Amino acid sequence: MKAFIAEKLAPAAIDRLTAAGFDVVERTGLQGAELVAALDGSDALLVRGATKVTADVLRARGLRAVARAGTGLDNVDVKAAKELGIVVLNAPAANTISVAELTLGLLLALERHLAAAATDLRGGKWEKSKYSGREIAGKRLGLVGFGHIGRAVAMRARAFDLEVHASDPLVHPWPPEFGWVRERTLDAMLPEVDYLSLHVPLVAATRGMIGAAQLARMKPDAVLINCARGGIVDEAALLDALNTRTLRGAALDVFATEPPGEHPLIALPNVIATPHLGAATREAQDRAGVEVAERVIEALTKS
Repeated sequence: MKAFIAEKLAPAAIDRLTAAGFDVVERTGLQGAELVAALDGSDALLVRGATKVTADVLRARGLRAVARAGTGLDNVDVKAAKELGIVVLNAPAANTISVAELTLGLLLALERHLAAAATDLRGGKWEKSKYSGREIAGKRLGLVGFGHIGRAVAMRARAFDLEVHASDPLVHPWPPEFGWVRERTLDAMLPEVDYLSLHVPLVAATRGMIGAAQLARMKPDAVLINCARGGIVDEAALLDALNTRTLRGAALDVFATEPPGEHPLIALPNVIATPHLGAATREAQDRAGVEVAERVIEALTKS
């Protein structure tokens, strides 16, 4: 069998496939017709988030499985895959720790002005009084989504003495080991939290779920954190809320369009933004690659 790897994966993932008898082909940077031609005769396609796995790509001769080394499947036409009988796989828990750590890291960086202070110091400026920040201890954190990542954030937030609330209508019953996390609806949580952090996939029900109406209900002193998917937030509404100071700040790792170009949100002084770094750790990439390799092996050799 042949496995086609369209984006860079951990060497351990390639080793697993090779050991299982797969002929592994690595060609990165392909899209559209070029990818279809290169895929011809491949049994499995392994990608990360940049490769667009469209219906045309899925019709490549011989393709039986598509695996994304990461969470979510927003770059894969899942409906077309189902119609074609192609197995779609991912690694839903592989990025959990990395995203959870980045969430808290961005919050701390925003509240302590770390990026701006470090830039000034590198430029020879000692602006100690300019960068008076805030502690996060004792504040209230609201989590939208309480799956793998939401729960990992909650555990780390507890260590920072944050009071944790969470909203997730899909979690029932509430996990007893998280009895210290207060279960809320999103509407009830919005006006009460100091920090609102998003941890849901981008699907029809979540696209634009944080818009002008939701932002208007938050405290003017609150902060929004998004390390999930850019399309969950109405970026125009967020820009307006930050410009008018009806929202104090935002920490963003994701955007509706990536790369975002000269996005006005990035230029705001009350925003800290990073280029979708949630899964960008050695450990997460190793876990994701190995996990999807093993799932491909399971799907194609042991069924």
